[in-house]
Amino acid sequence: MAQKSMTLAYPVGDKLYLNLTNKCPCACIFCIRNNGDSAYGSQPLWLEHEPSLAEITDAIKNADPSKYTEIVFCGYGEPTESIELLCSTADFLKENYPNIPIRLNTNGLSDLINGRPTAYLLKERIDTVSVSLNAATKDEYLRVTRPKFGECSFEEMQKFASECKQYVDKVMFTIVDILPQEQIEMSKKLAEKLGIGLRIREYIEE
Repeated sequence: MAQKSMTLAYPVGDKLYLNLTNKCPCACIFCIRNNGDSAYGSQPLWLEHEPSLAEITDAIKNADPSKYTEIVFCGYGEPTESIELLCSTADFLKENYPNIPIRLNTNGLSDLINGRPTAYLLKERIDTVSVSLNAATKDEYLRVTRPKFGECSFEEMQKFASECKQYVDKVMFTIVDILPQEQIEMSKKLAEKLGIGLRIREYIEE
């Protein structure tokens, strides 16, 4: 049975991660939350309820962001499921901690989640957007990501990443290193075609 708490801010190395929501439209086969209740030694990240802005800002202040080199929207859910809270939190961070860069880790399905274009909302709020590419072909993406929106998800994810380039200084794709080498090579080619950097990250099993 999953343990629940209100862990809204947690450290990962020299970065502070923010856990806005547990909602997510995907069921990725390699998702870290399949393995337990926490990540990187944190307290349980399953939330008792969806947090308010006041709860998030209190958690941020208690964590003392000045100790960290980056603040990352990334928890046990897709941050753009709470796009208004994400934007309000980013505004709070930019006003109170303007020298700390902000990154958004996302599955890139924000437009489908919110039913409208959303990349423009990140302008002057987010410094880096990291989009989970997960696979280089539609069929493989659907197999490993299992998005509830179906076949359109692969193209929409790429479209969102491309649109973010208009509004955010740095945009990158990520894949995990447990993918077959063929998929990794094809992912590199797709990222290059779209003019977006690719980071191959280590899969960490809790």
